[in-house]
Amino acid sequence: MTTDTLRVLVVGAHPDDCDLKAGGLACKYADRGHHVRFVSMTNGAAGHHEQAGVTLVERRRAEANAAADVAGIEFRMFDNPDGRLRPSLENRDDVIRLIREYAPDLVLSHRPNDYHPDHRYTAQLVRDAAYMVTVPNVCPATPALDRNPVFAYLSDAFDRPYPFSPDVVVAVDDVADRKFEMLDRHESQLYEWLPYNEGVLDEVPDDPEERYEWLRDGGLPHVEALTDVADRYRERLVERYGVDGEDVRYAEAFEASEYGRPLTDEAADRLFPF
Repeated sequence: MTTDTLRVLVVGAHPDDCDLKAGGLACKYADRGHHVRFVSMTNGAAGHHEQAGVTLVERRRAEANAAADVAGIEFRMFDNPDGRLRPSLENRDDVIRLIREYAPDLVLSHRPNDYHPDHRYTAQLVRDAAYMVTVPNVCPATPALDRNPVFAYLSDAFDRPYPFSPDVVVAVDDVADRKFEMLDRHESQLYEWLPYNEGVLDEVPDDPEERYEWLRDGGLPHVEALTDVADRYRERLVERYGVDGEDVRYAEAFEASEYGRPLTDEAADRLFPF
């Protein structure tokens, strides 16, 4: 088990993406004294059916910061327009500087195969930055890293061109309450926009306690899918936790990227000490 302090950077396309895919992991890191920063590449301005503009941007920023406080981590949001993120050289330079300044041991982000263009382009930006963070003549005002961090992908259920194949699956039952509290802070998304988009808005209770229970019980398809991770990768959980892996309800899974430092067995033990 590692005794040094880790630095973990999770880069999502939108303010709630990191919480959905790695909120439990973030809580586990923070509880052990490690440093975690969640980043949103866009400002969230498109994620609502009634609100928009600065009002929605500031609301989503506040929600994400409140969620980060639950986990005891940092949050940062770029001002790229939601729904209009581009894999530009300017944005790549921003990601290079972000990674260099934070100097993470581990970087997590979306896979390039995804339904949402912002997710795909976030993945491309992070992937394209992976090698460049070590090249001194690129973004020379920000000192280059001596070596690449380990880069890995957040889980998804897409099969084409190839399905997600986890290298690490972590049980998060012990922090599931806090993960749901984090999601609960994203009111505009979990109780308004996503229910509207998924056709279940009329099922969301008005009472805050009742709607939280509705969320935990899988009322929102987007969140109901969180329980699928443990079921899909049950064998990996049993391999990691023994017979206890049979009873895991909530898990988060991560696939190593070939573009960063290799995720060797030794590196996996150090970076995922759970």
